[in-house]
Amino acid sequence: MARAATTSDAFNAVAEPRRREILNYLALQARPVGDIALRLGLQQPSVSKHLRVLRDVGLVQVRRDGRQMLYRTNAQAIQPLHEWTKTFERFWQHQLSRVKERAEARSKSVDRV
Repeated sequence: MARAATTSDAFNAVAEPRRREILNYLALQARPVGDIALRLGLQQPSVSKHLRVLRDVGLVQVRRDGRQMLYRTNAQAIQPLHEWTKTFERFWQHQLSRVKERAEARSKSVDRV
């Protein structure tokens, strides 16, 4: 089966690490492209391309403020991603509990020696 185009699928869009960085940076407040580029150490054209992909799949919203375009993470559009990853939370909690149990058991056996 062919992979979905990055611009049509939110999961493919966030597969790119820089896009996840951009989403994280925009989560708390709307920012212009120049601020994003400066903060993440990227060139403005690169940030614009990433924003375009994120906007096309609905993960980023844009609004005009005077001459600036301000971008912000669209939390509602990210919800399906969150819900999908949440299905694995039980698995990871179980794994972490097992690691903790092993560490505690090892610690007790070292204390006895």
